[in-house]
Amino acid sequence: MDILQDILLVVIVLTSLLAVVLVLLNKGKGGGLSDMFGGGMTQSLNTSGVAQKNLVRLTTTVIIVWALCIVGFALTMRFATTAAGV
Repeated sequence: MDILQDILLVVIVLTSLLAVVLVLLNKGKGGGLSDMFGGGMTQSLNTSGVAQKNLVRLTTTVIIVWALCIVGFALTMRFATTAAGV
């Protein structure tokens, strides 16, 4: 059980970092904090529609994998503690 927890923890850390990078790469919708800190200047650097859709899909996939790994990690912690206590 410890090996599975270690693997899940590594995947959680990697997907967390990747999710942060991917969210920052996504195009802002405007009107929020991104405009306050100069986000309006990136209007000329817009990506194509296909690239933006693929980036959103990749971000969504990474976040789903992250969430599933957290659930799996919590389940392994739950069952590891009950098995060790019995």
